[in-house]
Amino acid sequence: MSHKVVTHWKGNLQFESDNPSGRLLTIDTSQENGGHNSGFTPKALMLSSLAGCSGLDVVSILKKMKVPFSDFRIDTFGELTDEHPKYYHTVSVEYHFYGNELDENKIEKAVNLSIETYCGVMEMFRRFADVKTSIHYHNS
Repeated sequence: MSHKVVTHWKGNLQFESDNPSGRLLTIDTSQENGGHNSGFTPKALMLSSLAGCSGLDVVSILKKMKVPFSDFRIDTFGELTDEHPKYYHTVSVEYHFYGNELDENKIEKAVNLSIETYCGVMEMFRRFADVKTSIHYHNS
């Protein structure tokens, strides 16, 4: 299976990128780097991709396991190298679950299945970064 994404320059440092589903997103950089801060930065998109990939896995697995939760958030942090080309050398992924009487064992199993088996973006990140994960439970 392959994917094709078309990224089109829109002027200055702004680009518009499509998705195999046809959706569009804007890529830009900060004003301090010459952009207009009008879209996602490429490196931040990488962190969003990581969180989205794993999040899709986790929610899908928890639904199949019939595990209730009221909210779910993933906080992703990346530490860049000092030298160019700058890339994430360390990444932390924090899974936050909210609800009443959260089933911590099943949630941990779902997160681990994503981290260790299903999330291809997580595997890609592991090729260049030290990836740390943690799970946080917020019982109401």
